[in-house]
Amino acid sequence: MAENVGDFLLRRLREWGVEQVFAYPGDGINGITASFGRAGNEPRFVQARHEEMAAFEAVGYAKFAGTFGVCMATSGPGAIHLLNGLYDAKLDHVPVVAIVGQTARSAMGGSYQQEIDLQALYKDVASEYLVEVNVPEQLPNALDRAIRTALAERAPTALIIPADVQELDYSPPQHAFKHVPSSPPGLVGGAPVPPETEIAKAADIVNAGEKVAILAGQGARGAAGQLRELAELTGAGIAKALLGKDVLPDDLPYVTGAAGLLGTRPSYELMRDCDTLLIVGSNFPYSQFLPEFGQARAVQIDLDGKFIGMRYPTEINLVGDAAATLTALNRLVERKSDRGWRDTVEKNVASWWDTMEKQAMVDAEPTNPMRTVWELSQRIPGNAMVTADSGSAANWYARDLKFREGMRGSLSGTLATMGPGVPYAIGAKFAHPDRPAIALVGDGAMQMNGMAELLTIRRYYPLWTDPRCVVCVLHNNDLNQVTWELRAMTNAPKFEESQNLPEMPYGEFARLIGLDAVEVTEPDAIAPAWERALTADRPVVLDVHCDPNVPPIPPHATFDQIKSTTESMLRGDPDTWQMVARGVKTKLQEFLPAKN
Repeated sequence: MAENVGDFLLRRLREWGVEQVFAYPGDGINGITASFGRAGNEPRFVQARHEEMAAFEAVGYAKFAGTFGVCMATSGPGAIHLLNGLYDAKLDHVPVVAIVGQTARSAMGGSYQQEIDLQALYKDVASEYLVEVNVPEQLPNALDRAIRTALAERAPTALIIPADVQELDYSPPQHAFKHVPSSPPGLVGGAPVPPETEIAKAADIVNAGEKVAILAGQGARGAAGQLRELAELTGAGIAKALLGKDVLPDDLPYVTGAAGLLGTRPSYELMRDCDTLLIVGSNFPYSQFLPEFGQARAVQIDLDGKFIGMRYPTEINLVGDAAATLTALNRLVERKSDRGWRDTVEKNVASWWDTMEKQAMVDAEPTNPMRTVWELSQRIPGNAMVTADSGSAANWYARDLKFREGMRGSLSGTLATMGPGVPYAIGAKFAHPDRPAIALVGDGAMQMNGMAELLTIRRYYPLWTDPRCVVCVLHNNDLNQVTWELRAMTNAPKFEESQNLPEMPYGEFARLIGLDAVEVTEPDAIAPAWERALTADRPVVLDVHCDPNVPPIPPHATFDQIKSTTESMLRGDPDTWQMVARGVKTKLQEFLPAKN
């Protein structure tokens, strides 16, 4: 039987090392789906419960595997459903290739069923590369370029293949006019280093500083050793952008944790008091959490020149690979003999972790969500992969989870969409089936799509050499992050019709579909529940009933935010007294003496 376009597509993906495609079937991709059958399901067709989840799973896979992910959907509604996950990839700079079907060429322009203008629909999300394949000879170059562009630009790209084209006999491009050949799959990119003169100028700025601060983002993930060396030379403290939480472990005494609204107090103090700032691999957008303009001399290192020098008035911008550039920079940096700044940073960090423990142990009804994450920190395996959903779960992930050497973690950093916590964990398990995965998910996200995706976990976990995949549901029947934003930013009390969630027994649902489950309704049961979940022989849903009135108050809350929250309570918030009690007890822990 002759190889058709769908067959060649899968063969080329295998040549690129693709082992799975996260997808949902439909008649717009029937030709490709049939090719999976003829190919013995290689690469594996991983069937999500919804196309948006397939895209999230591809993003999660790409984030944790360090390569590109592939997702696929049918024409019309399937292609539309991919968009949110692809925008998540676009905003977090993740390489993902989307393959979408389209109505047959003969029907185009005829208002045919499921015919939409995919070129117009995808031109923004796949702006780096978007092509429709209309003849078989296009395919090698189109697919290879989509993959190479995704990797080189760290962005989503898209390939549109009409239904009838998928079933055409494949014929390669010829050495002929208007045919475009391609080259075999291979590595993309390298480790570029800026000019020595610019590195020397950056070193002069760092050497002149007395209070050096480093902000590390996800682009610094391959430069952990160089960051440590620079911190030792300069006595710097290192704050982390949220997507860079796993760049360095939190048990290093000079690592101040996350920066920004979800960040820590020592990171806030580091930026507030420094005189020199080095930004490495981060496009951190919140300039209000960086030093005052003019306060600090600044240098930025980033692989992508499009995103450099745009968040803070930097003097020197070094466009290059973080590890290679820092290696060159460190050779020119002088060791600072005065360690007073470092001592201050380390004192602030130690005090912060003491405060986090005390806040986690504050009584709540029925449990304190901070304690759930704090207890996880004490027991989490050193090779764990952690995902967090958007919402209050992201607060506790950012502040309370103490990363150790070898752990990985991610969330929807820039789009901050609800729903990727569980599918990210699935993608992570396909990236590293021998490592445990943990998803921290609010009950809003769980009801939105996480429950359905538990079925995907149930279907595929026998493929994973380490079956541990723990979905921890912070069960408070409240869309908690938005509830607090209403209070603090909109000066409005909680509106129960929009914020309250229907009750759902998540553990019972998990057991119903063949997973394990632990339900937690009292504080002392949290630690044993984690121990059971992390030693189980199958995926586990940890259903933790927690208090919606524990405030995610940033340690640097502004007067206006506190004033707005107070006014919202006075306007008749239904949870006023519980908020006052939990908020006062939680905030008080920042001012109690630290443990010796």
